Amino acid sequence: MQSQPVEVCAAATDGWLAQEVIRRKRDGGALASGDIQRFVAGIADGSLCEGQVAAFAMAVCIRGMSLDERIALSTAMRDSGQVLRWNLPGPVVDKHSTGGVGDCVSLVLAPLLAACGCYVPMISGRGLGHTGGTLDKLQSIPGYNLQPSALQLREVVAAVGCAIIGQTADLAPADRRLYGIRDVTATVESIDLITASILAKKLAAGLDVLVMDVKSGNGAFMVATQDAQALADSIVAVANGAGVRTRALVTDMSQPLARSAGNALEVAEAIALLQGQVRSPRLWEVTLALGAEALVAAGRAGNPVAAREQLLHAWHSGAALARFQQMVAALGGPADLVQRPGHYLAQAPIQRPVWPAASGQVEAIDTRAVGMAVVLLGGGRRRPDDNLDLSVGFRDLAFVGEAVGRQRPLGWVHAASETAAETAAQALRNAYFLGTGGQSVC
Repeated sequence: MQSQPVEVCAAATDGWLAQEVIRRKRDGGALASGDIQRFVAGIADGSLCEGQVAAFAMAVCIRGMSLDERIALSTAMRDSGQVLRWNLPGPVVDKHSTGGVGDCVSLVLAPLLAACGCYVPMISGRGLGHTGGTLDKLQSIPGYNLQPSALQLREVVAAVGCAIIGQTADLAPADRRLYGIRDVTATVESIDLITASILAKKLAAGLDVLVMDVKSGNGAFMVATQDAQALADSIVAVANGAGVRTRALVTDMSQPLARSAGNALEVAEAIALLQGQVRSPRLWEVTLALGAEALVAAGRAGNPVAAREQLLHAWHSGAALARFQQMVAALGGPADLVQRPGHYLAQAPIQRPVWPAASGQVEAIDTRAVGMAVVLLGGGRRRPDDNLDLSVGFRDLAFVGEAVGRQRPLGWVHAASETAAETAAQALRNAYFLGTGGQSVC
């Protein structure tokens, strides 16, 4: 009979014991900065076993952390890998969203900020659950390099002003391991651990300024506004405590942010917006609001009104569109993407309108259900190793307050097959509530 491998937990070194740190937090005590640093180092180098890391996460989840502890945890996770340093003639700025449906703000905001004199090394992630990921959207651009070398990243940011890429293996490795353990130990919801996880990567990017878009509503992870506000307050306090000027907005995700939901479809809508076509006023307003916060915090504008004027000038003049195109080309994508997006972005073979069962006015949308319908189409992951169909999703979605019926569908479904299209169409009908009394008539 073959013996099973036995996981060995960290032994005492210099009188320091990981289990004593866990016990102290389990009993509600405060952890010293040095103990947090050593614990995080053990997470990163593997000297702490999964049981110890899981116990620590659960103790933090139940007992919570003070502001000083949150700062110590976030900076220790930042320092577990490479920390980027910049020598640029302008402020280094980034934005982070907690995720939603139709949230393609990053694709528009990064080049807008670059056109206003900021430098934006935006490290983004994949889709999670029902929410779309910026990296998955960019993967729909042929040739676009999501994982450039550190040298290429520096060159693109310096030359273009922005580069949207994925997390490299040497940025905040402690977060990667801790997050994987949190995901299977029911500790994902801890505001302390969420704060540290988000900021570990952002602080490692060497930022001067960070703006946070914390979503609330039925399409967000933080459904309740008070929970979203608590997370926003935590991130702002910790990031500022760690030396990064940070602001946060709590924005609505009770309906899709863009008219599109799906990877290539959202890239197409982002390009259209940069070209001057505002399909979703909500998407444009959130982008401008976050951009104004960033420019004021970065010292590029004296107040939000002046900041918006800068952003609008960069938009109307075509400077932001040019920055987006330059970024795509510098990272290996087609040099004429913005001129011919339909030529390069994947097109689903089935494209048809989704009609409601009866006419009415949209009163509410189950936004999470819309996101899950994209997942069912193959545009999101059911398993971590799933390959995505980047062409599928919805476009021209109706928003709350708009009339739908014989002249206006709920939206258009893009699918790989007729069967998938019909399944997704019914899911979209079920997600829309029309008429009075909150009853669905779709």
